[in-house]
Amino acid sequence: MKDIQSIQEDLIEEFALFDDWMERYEHMIALGKSLPLIDPSLKTEDKLIKGCQSKVWLHSELKDEKVEFTADSDAIITKGIVAILVRVFSNQKPEDIINANTSFIDEIGLKEHLSPTRANGLVSMLKQMKLYAVAYQAQLNQI
Repeated sequence: MKDIQSIQEDLIEEFALFDDWMERYEHMIALGKSLPLIDPSLKTEDKLIKGCQSKVWLHSELKDEKVEFTADSDAIITKGIVAILVRVFSNQKPEDIINANTSFIDEIGLKEHLSPTRANGLVSMLKQMKLYAVAYQAQLNQI
C-alpha cells in the first residue's frame, strides 16, 4: 500500500499530463465516476459535509488500524474533488492523515481553479477527514 506522499506525487504527475484546465476537469469527473460508492443507507444528514454548496456525504471506518473512506456527491466536479481526497487518505493510518501535508492541492492547481464556494467545500472535506482521523487516533491510543 502506497503512503500518502507517494499518492500525492502520483496525482501531481497525473494532473501535469493535461495541458489545460478543461482536460483536468474532465479527469476529475472521471475520477469521481470511479469513486467507490457510499452505501445508500449511509447518505444521512450526519454524514453531510458542512460548508459545501453541493451535498457531499463522507463515511469513515477504522479497519486494521487504518481509516477507510467512502463518499458521494450530487455534483460531478465535487464528486471528483472528494474522489481525489479519498484516494489520498483512504487506507492510511490516522496519525499519517493528521500529519499529512496537503500542498499537493496547490501543486495541481486545484484551489485556484475552483469557484470560491467549491474551494471552501474542499477545505471542509479535508477538515472532516482529519477530524475523523483525530477521533480514530484517540481511540487507538486508548487500546
